[in-house]
Amino acid sequence: MYRRVVGLALSGLLLVICSEIVHGSIHEYIDGAFLPQGNAFFFYGGSEGLYSSMSTDNRTGIDNGKSFINLSGRFDSITLRRTQESASKHDEMEHSTGLIEAVIFETKDRYKISGNPYDGATALCCTPDLAKLEGCKQGEIIVHRSADEPNWPRCIPFVFQGNNLEAKTQPDTIYITKSGMYNIYFMFCDPQLKGTIINGRTVWKNPTGYLPGRLAPLLKFYGFLSLAYLILGLFWFLQYVRFGNDILQLQNCITAVISLGMLEMTLWYFEYANFNATGRRPMSITTWAITFMAIKKTVSRLLLLVVSMGYGVVRPTLGGITSKVVLLGAIYFVASEALELVENVGNINDVSGRARTFLVLPVAVLDTFFIIWIFTSLTKTLEKLHARKSFAKLNLYRRFTNSLAVAVVLSFALICYELYFRAADPFGEDWGTAWIITAFWNSLSFILLCIICLLWAPSQNATRYAFSEEIGDYFDEEEVTALTSISAKSTMDDSSKQDMEERHTVNTDVFSLGEDIAEDKRE
Repeated sequence: MYRRVVGLALSGLLLVICSEIVHGSIHEYIDGAFLPQGNAFFFYGGSEGLYSSMSTDNRTGIDNGKSFINLSGRFDSITLRRTQESASKHDEMEHSTGLIEAVIFETKDRYKISGNPYDGATALCCTPDLAKLEGCKQGEIIVHRSADEPNWPRCIPFVFQGNNLEAKTQPDTIYITKSGMYNIYFMFCDPQLKGTIINGRTVWKNPTGYLPGRLAPLLKFYGFLSLAYLILGLFWFLQYVRFGNDILQLQNCITAVISLGMLEMTLWYFEYANFNATGRRPMSITTWAITFMAIKKTVSRLLLLVVSMGYGVVRPTLGGITSKVVLLGAIYFVASEALELVENVGNINDVSGRARTFLVLPVAVLDTFFIIWIFTSLTKTLEKLHARKSFAKLNLYRRFTNSLAVAVVLSFALICYELYFRAADPFGEDWGTAWIITAFWNSLSFILLCIICLLWAPSQNATRYAFSEEIGDYFDEEEVTALTSISAKSTMDDSSKQDMEERHTVNTDVFSLGEDIAEDKRE
């Protein structure tokens, strides 16, 4: 019981840091400073989900089935440098004049790193009282090991000799035999080492490559989605070429969204493939992928908005609200680009949680605004189509509205799940399923695009859904055809002609282009 109490301090550190995990398998430390915690000083070296090794043979290459954490060896060694003042207090002939330990442990074992002094305060370092109580070694980090895992958590010492300014360790590789969220902390207990800095890097590898465990499934997912966009693009292109003379302006917008989605998924796939092979995220590919993603998200939302407004169906243009739509899209692009750059480029540790919250909020508010505007516009469009008795278009928009409503419900359900997921797992122990959230949003976007492609696919009858200025878009197409047939077969008497002229005058007056644009300006 007491170990759960005394581990709260380390749990607090993990809670703060888990949201700031570096998105890279090579964790670099450049003049890293140690921070005080309890009666110790610590430097956070990284956290990643690692799968257990699948092979123990001597296979080479990235996909060799081995999972490990490497300190020094293949890359630059880790160097700890203390202050000149601290080093000058010792003679060059002295041994072990300072100790810093690298502690590697699973998140679920966080309570094994701490002690329980008499006053009830949490201690990470062994004190004289704790040495008597728990049998730890005074001046070292307290680590509780169980009988079935006598060598875990793992402690790697960095020892200063004499009055040397620097301390290094021998190359060491810790092979992972059990899947879990692993952490590295560099800690020391000696107050004289205050001011010590750390330089170097650690390498984290999964059985199939350097992708972190929570991102590894996304490599195959982006490859699959790239193929799905390619198939959708081929279908759309064939229809586009086949019915090139009957293409609507709205269908040109859909073509742009398909192209952007295909480019985005392809870039993400190659970015993750390179990341998996090298352990680094190339700035250029990552930036391009993020930019295409921001553009596609913006254009997709604008496409849903203009479709909901009846662009090309009940109105030829957006009229006076065009500038507002463009402005909203521009603001959303900037906000989305900034958020994705912060989350995917560089070290996440460099950005505070408050700064990320500052960037997340504008995107969330803009998404909410888009949803409200889309459904408000859909309601008005459905009312117009019903009033004009354009039943073919009305049925089309009803199917679109139902699909969009289902998507919103699913989105709300996932948001609730994500909030629950983060609240129930603040330390990232369920990292193996975290990729599902990213995959869901991309899949939902693709499915909505497929629905729009099916509803507005190029065909010989596509123009029946277009705005018709000549007849004021009042009659349904079948009704117009019927009236034309009747007028061709029979002659109307004077009173009938006069009646039809009056009806035509009313239609032109009410549903003319000028009135539509004026109404758009009022909206």
